[in-house]
Amino acid sequence: MPEDVQMNDSEPQPAAPTPAAAAPALSTLHHLKEIASVIEAGSLSKEVRRISRAVRLTVALRRRLAARDVSAFLGFALPASSEAYARLTALVPKEDDTEMDVDAAAPATQISIKHGLPEIEIYCYLLVLIFLIDQKKYDEAKACATSSIARLKNLNRRTVDVLASRLYFYYSYVYELTNSLAEIRGNLLALHRMATLHRDELGQETLLNLLLRNYLHYNLYDQAEKLRSKAPRFEAHSNQQFCRYLFYLGKIRTIQLEYTDAKESLLQAARKAPTSARGFRIQCNKWAIIVRLLLGEIPERTVFMQKGMKKALTPYFELTNAVRVGDLELFRAVADKFASTFSADRTRNLIVRLRHNVIRTGLRNISISYSRISLADIAKKLRLDSENPVADAESIVAKAIRDGAIDATIDHANGWMVSKETGDVYSTNEPQIAFNSRIAFCLNMHNEAVKAMRFPPNSHKEKESAEKRRERLQQEEELAKHMAEEDDDDF
Repeated sequence: MPEDVQMNDSEPQPAAPTPAAAAPALSTLHHLKEIASVIEAGSLSKEVRRISRAVRLTVALRRRLAARDVSAFLGFALPASSEAYARLTALVPKEDDTEMDVDAAAPATQISIKHGLPEIEIYCYLLVLIFLIDQKKYDEAKACATSSIARLKNLNRRTVDVLASRLYFYYSYVYELTNSLAEIRGNLLALHRMATLHRDELGQETLLNLLLRNYLHYNLYDQAEKLRSKAPRFEAHSNQQFCRYLFYLGKIRTIQLEYTDAKESLLQAARKAPTSARGFRIQCNKWAIIVRLLLGEIPERTVFMQKGMKKALTPYFELTNAVRVGDLELFRAVADKFASTFSADRTRNLIVRLRHNVIRTGLRNISISYSRISLADIAKKLRLDSENPVADAESIVAKAIRDGAIDATIDHANGWMVSKETGDVYSTNEPQIAFNSRIAFCLNMHNEAVKAMRFPPNSHKEKESAEKRRERLQQEEELAKHMAEEDDDDF
């Protein structure tokens, strides 16, 4: 809070401010009142975009919220005799009156709103819930979230959908912060069913992502896939929710060993995510790097040097280097060094799968370097630490030959691996396959860009005023009368 300036009587009075002087900043309470007026206008005109604008303004204002501002706004927006006012004011912590600021720039025009609008009431629940979460008062936030969800079940208005989707998110978020997500899984399923019946598509998107996050938090990947496959799908209404859905889909596909689909979903999520969502993009890149390594690809160095991601992706850079070299000992060292990081990212189980890829990469390097090498030397170079490393090396080489990873044969009599001469790769179908995959990727991106630029339905039909509609109807009547007269003359 800015320091108070003590004014003495002996000091000269300040000169009157000139018109060019900068106006002092408006108070947080005044901004909240303006947001309430925007919500009121959106509710009365049934324009959802105004409600969305109010939510964006609230997010930009949340760092400046204080308990006195929230309490004063509740008194402004809600009737003092309402149940919502009594419930919410009891949750907001009290502050001393001595700490209250006097608005230096109180506007000349007072803002007033109409009481009794459901949108204003739901916004008050959202504001108090955000404030309590920021203040880390999770018990009070749980009570506020539960009350808001109970109130939402009695509403079915499209202008409430945007506010409801944010309440659903913070409802799940506060339970996640207290590590009790399993308690609300049934409520989320009931809310998703209610949103489907009310044709609240934004609420369906949000609740589907919250349910997927709930299942994945407890590693319930089968249940998450069953829900995802059965849930109704439609055109995405929120880019943020669509990015989250792609991320969760990529995680499910990765666990199900569908690495190609998982890679596409994760890269698309990272590409569509806004630049400001750096944490989300970091998570997408971490999983995408692991998936590409499991596919046998080596990510480019530029992936790890993205702005603001270099430090977070350093463990995965060292892991990629170990897989690229094919050094099993180096791979173990990196996995042990960053074990806590991989566990926090929930990628440690996937890194265990990479051991086979490291062995195969090392074996490929050996087959290129040597035309003939003994199985014992292969086991020594791969640093196999089993009881019978020669037998393990033989089985590994046999599997690599069968999968087409290397072009060689095994001389069982002498215990050798004999590599065949490498032919011209351009005489095979590999360049055609790689070129075809790149063309498919570019065509898919082009189709998505075209869909993104598609105009909304009936956008060509401008909203006519009453006078224009009256003039158009009058012109049509005159034209019809004129045509009828011409028909009578012809007759």
